[in-house]
Amino acid sequence: MSAAGADQAQVSVRVGLGAGLDAVVSTGLTVLDFLIGELARCARLELALEVAPGAVDPAVAGAGRRLGEQLAPLLRQPGAAGHGFAWLPSDEALAGAVIEVSDRPVIASNVDFSGVGGLASDVVAVFLDELVRGAGLNVHIRVLEGKDSQNVLRAIFKALGAALGQACRTPEGGKP
Repeated sequence: MSAAGADQAQVSVRVGLGAGLDAVVSTGLTVLDFLIGELARCARLELALEVAPGAVDPAVAGAGRRLGEQLAPLLRQPGAAGHGFAWLPSDEALAGAVIEVSDRPVIASNVDFSGVGGLASDVVAVFLDELVRGAGLNVHIRVLEGKDSQNVLRAIFKALGAALGQACRTPEGGKP
């Protein structure tokens, strides 16, 4: 999905460092709402993300892009680590994420996101790609274990969230 497609959806996002206990997400896709909530919880972010009803693809792309754009200043503020890593489980699944602020955003993964978790085609891939582009990140995701696709997705979003939380904070874990 291009940036132009991402801009077509009306998206409202507020994000800040916190305890990760307050995530309100409404993308129109219940599974994606849950996954983004897990990302926010593990990143210890206070998040409000709402997408106006409409076509799914532009909404998902817009949500990913706008969330990334709101994370970018937190990742680049003085004192922020700018990089992070985490391995987290979800039942039988185990996933890891390694991230770094980058002028050449890219996502590399050993996971085929097409149709996983009961989501249409590449919804997760589009969301993650736009998130990475919006935030300006180099992201590597690896899944070591996992048979249930919903658990695999949950482990990925938890690990990515924890890595983002590290990257937005000082190396000691506090707010910059």
